[in-house]
Amino acid sequence: QVRLVESGGGLVQAGDSLRLSCVASGDTFSAYAMAWFRQAPGKEREFVASISRIGDSIYYGYSVKGRFTISRDNAKNTVYLQMISLKPEDTAVYYCTAPRAYSSLPYNYSGSRLYAYWGQGTQVIVSS
Repeated sequence: QVRLVESGGGLVQAGDSLRLSCVASGDTFSAYAMAWFRQAPGKEREFVASISRIGDSIYYGYSVKGRFTISRDNAKNTVYLQMISLKPEDTAVYYCTAPRAYSSLPYNYSGSRLYAYWGQGTQVIVSS
């Protein structure tokens, strides 16, 4: 199974940019589609973005589309989330996640039920 470790969170001001990274270990990274979710205090976990195993299919949540970019580098076992024009409502713990290896999720799947592996999360705080 794959293990996921996020990094790159922090405290930024509204309008700033931030890049999150998630490094995978323990299995063949290219066997896993990847996604980012986030969870703000008192709210349900929210889908942010997903990327297919070779990066040819990408899907974004409505609230981040146009501001966030997901990408992956299979040679580095890493998936990224580039965030620009950050808003206070982007404040949350951001989680990297993967379904089971070689899973065939619908490209526009935004639920969390089919994701099997989760990182510990990285906190992003956007001040106004």
